[in-house]
Amino acid sequence: MQTESRTIRTLGILGAGRLGTVLTRLAVSAGYRVVVAASGDSAHIAPAMKAIGAIAASAATVAAEADAVILALPLARYRTLDAEALRGMLVIDAMNYWWGSDGVRDDLSDPRTSTSELVQQHLTGARVVKALSHMGYQDLEDETRPQGAAERKAIAVAGDDPADVAVVCALVDDLGFDPVVAGPLSAGIMLEPGAEAFGADVDATELREMLARFPTSQRGIVVARARGEASS
Repeated sequence: MQTESRTIRTLGILGAGRLGTVLTRLAVSAGYRVVVAASGDSAHIAPAMKAIGAIAASAATVAAEADAVILALPLARYRTLDAEALRGMLVIDAMNYWWGSDGVRDDLSDPRTSTSELVQQHLTGARVVKALSHMGYQDLEDETRPQGAAERKAIAVAGDDPADVAVVCALVDDLGFDPVVAGPLSAGIMLEPGAEAFGADVDATELREMLARFPTSQRGIVVARARGEASS
């Protein structure tokens, strides 16, 4: 489903594990219609999704009915995503590389590119935005706060299209967090494992400071050197 106004009414989530379930719960609480697909038969998650207030469906149904889709799968499975089904979609990448579950993958740890850029390369017709990935699922569930509340935590958003970034920022706000724009999709590497912001459970001011420090951090220097060699 594509909407000219680029607003989200129905939110799709691919992945019904811990992160996917937490995001489903937050989105339902925020008033979204949520359609969720698991890796297997949707009937297996139907009772749990119904109890939350969401709808269990196939991945194809999620792609057909949603205005935007969150990827909450193990990153190593990104090539199994149906690029044609997600063509034209706003896709929110909440995945991270975990060598423990994804295996040792040089392609997923290459500092010359962010993992969200790899996802975008696979989903050639989709519009990928990185978000909801750097905070742990338990913190996401525990730290949600209404707009303007004291000690509200922040979630970074990285994407190439300002209109899509604005839509995802509005979603982050609705879910109970202050959105912080990190930059283009390539800046998503500042939110990955090894970066200071990964795992951060902080407010917007502190998150912006972490992102500003990235270029001089150990990980930032590694990334800068790798990208410099790649462009030389």
